Parts: sequence; structure tokens; C-alpha cells
Amino acid sequence: MSLPLTLSFNQIETLLSVAQLPNHDTEQLLIINGINWSGYETLLQQLGEKSSFKLTYLDGNLEIMSPSRRHESYKKLLGMLLEAYLFEVGIRFYPLGSTTFRSQALSRGIEPDQCYCFNENKSIPDLAIEVVITSGGINSLIIYQGLQVPEVWFWEQEKLSVYYLQKHEYLKDSNSHLLPDLDLALLASYITSPEPFDAVREFRTKTRHV
Repeated sequence: MSLPLTLSFNQIETLLSVAQLPNHDTEQLLIINGINWSGYETLLQQLGEKSSFKLTYLDGNLEIMSPSRRHESYKKLLGMLLEAYLFEVGIRFYPLGSTTFRSQALSRGIEPDQCYCFNENKSIPDLAIEVVITSGGINSLIIYQGLQVPEVWFWEQEKLSVYYLQKHEYLKDSNSHLLPDLDLALLASYITSPEPFDAVREFRTKTRHV
């Protein structure tokens, strides 16, 4: 759909309200075409850092997503599990959460669900993590490729997929190239746990005894 470039916060809320489906756990997703860079940056400022909306921008196409409760639960627990591992093995890390990374020259911008720098703080994260509940949006991997993020994880359909950057292209693998000793299958087995506290404690214990 094409909409004016100057959208207010209230207009965005109204659009997402109209798009909302009866299932309270269904994410709301809008794709807006014809948004220039200035319009994208203006909307970022209007929504602010505390907004619950997640914005993705690529070549004039803007995706606005209001995450579901399940989406937020998965991303938080995935981050907690990863951080538990990093603490156990002694890898220094910098959690950047859903920081917005963007490049006007490349005409793209994205807010990862979780992202991290390892060993030192950098302008671009070493690892970005995306939780995908609702498909059909902008291909975020294209955005990460342009931003040169070394590794991206996707949690989709209760599976964890890893993409690592090699010669400016992403290759898929079952293991992390940044964290080769991390048992991703074990980590993934806890992401849907209904008891996050117990899941992190058990995962940390198992990691400690590997």
C-alpha cells in the first residue's frame, strides 16, 4: 500500500488497529511503499526509542510491525540463554538489544530483535538475531548483508538458522562461526520453554559441564 510520507504516531496506531486480527497473539504487520529516507527518519523520531513498533526499511519500502507476546517472549529468552552461555565461557559481550542500524547511502535500516558485539563495542554488531512469527515482510537478510553484519540468527517455525557472511554473501550453516563451541541445538531446545527461569538455569548448568 502507498501512503503519504508524513505519518504521525496516531495514524500508525490507527492503521495497525485496523489491521489487527481477532487472535490476540497475532502480530500486526504493515508494508508501506514509496517512503523516502527523510520520511523513514522522521517516523523513527516520532515513534521514539520506547515505541513497541519495529521498523524495517529497504529501498523505499517500510515495514512496521507490532510484535506479539509470543515474539517478545522468544526473543527475550533467546537472549537470556545466549548471555548465560557467554558468562559461563567468559566471552566479553556488549548487548545492544533492538538498536536501530541504518545507512542512508545503502537506503536501508533495521532494528534487530537482539544483537551483540563480542570482545569490543563496535558500530555494527557481530551478531544479529531475528524472531520470525509472521512471514511475508521485507527480507531482513538483504539489509544485514548491506550493513555487513558478520552473522545473523533466525528463530522461525521453532528452528534456529544461522547465516554467516563470507565474501559479502551469506551462507547458511547449522553452527555459529562466531561461537563455534556453542551447542545451538541445546540452546534452541529451551527457547519455547514456558518457564524461562528454569530454562536458563538448566541450560547454564549443562553448559558448565560440557
